[in-house]
Amino acid sequence: MWMRHRYNDCVRGLAGLMAHDAFQVKELSLCTLMKFVELEAQYPLIKVEWKGSLTFPRELLQVVVDGLLPLNEDASLLISRFQEYMEYDDIRYFVIKAVTESIGQVMQKTKERPLPFYQQNVFSLISPINMPNKERDMVKFMVKQDNWEELKVSKLQAHKQAFEKMWLSFLKHKLPTGLYKKVLVILHDCILPYMNEPTLMIDFLTVAYGIGGAISLLALNGLFILIHQHNLEYPDFYKKLYSLLDPSIYHVKYRARFFHLLDLFLSSSHLPAYLVAAFIKRLSRLALTAPPEALLMVLPFICNLFRRHPACNVLVHRPNRPDDMSEDPYIMEEEEPSKSRALESCLWEIQSLQNHYHPDVAKAAAVLNQSLSEIEDDISGLLELSAYELFDKEVKKKAIDVPLEFEQVRGLFGKKNDIFAEHFTLD
Repeated sequence: MWMRHRYNDCVRGLAGLMAHDAFQVKELSLCTLMKFVELEAQYPLIKVEWKGSLTFPRELLQVVVDGLLPLNEDASLLISRFQEYMEYDDIRYFVIKAVTESIGQVMQKTKERPLPFYQQNVFSLISPINMPNKERDMVKFMVKQDNWEELKVSKLQAHKQAFEKMWLSFLKHKLPTGLYKKVLVILHDCILPYMNEPTLMIDFLTVAYGIGGAISLLALNGLFILIHQHNLEYPDFYKKLYSLLDPSIYHVKYRARFFHLLDLFLSSSHLPAYLVAAFIKRLSRLALTAPPEALLMVLPFICNLFRRHPACNVLVHRPNRPDDMSEDPYIMEEEEPSKSRALESCLWEIQSLQNHYHPDVAKAAAVLNQSLSEIEDDISGLLELSAYELFDKEVKKKAIDVPLEFEQVRGLFGKKNDIFAEHFTLD
């Protein structure tokens, strides 16, 4: 018993050293505690009461997890060192459970007030989690017991349930804006596919979609999965999507992702003509202030919309188009696409872009003057086009020699009988 108390004192001391100023001390404490976890799993300190029960040292692992999640400092470096242990299926399972417990205890004490350091540490720990796709992939365990196949820790379903509960407990609390964006960036790839019920994320995503700005753009990916794969019905979805079209969409770093999803949402040929026309008109109006790299992407995008929805061709070939831009019936400020009067308008904006200073943009805009081919343009290579790539292309372009007429200069100051030579001399 005395030895047991000394061992517990040692564990408490190592847990305290995980908050030390020196990283080397933190790292040694972490590795030592994880070695204790492995040894306790193999040689349990508590005698097994009945055959077939699990003897994993969950309390000791909870001490490690609490040390990785301090409230007032960034522990990302120590967490990155811990990630090698997360490759073990059993460690990952019990860490997920420990994190869920930690979130419940810590956030309850702070009365739902955001804790930027703590929440960032939690995200750093759980975002790289590599969940297995199939149960047969779960073969790497730190410690295997005789009855391992009968225990929850060896079942993929149990792992998914724990994973789902952890993320739901994390996301139900208010997050800092920067962290909100980070979660939305990985949500569709790293979280939704490994949940038993992805539809539980509906509330989180609909709230995010309603916030506006970059957060709404990022929420589109998750909503797209729920709408197409899980039959989510979102009222006024296209109205909200239309409201996201503002001048910033051509400048944000998530531009490629947004236009990829916008292309998917507008791909159905069953969409009403007034709705597609409203999107075409608004994109064209915003294009007047867009940079060349964005224009070279959005002009083929608009051409593809015309190919899918021939009823919108009236925007290009309207015979009685207004002579003055002020007479354009389109209402840019209208939030409801059906009331924007886009189908009554014309694309004078594209005609203006045919005189753009960048020759490639002017050429792309002039395509609408001709009849469009039936095959859609592939815009995937243009989504991430940058100003640097355009500049680099221009610099590497080979210049063509242009013949010019000129009189060859004779002497330093021109011709022999030049007026300059009459009044000045080099003597």
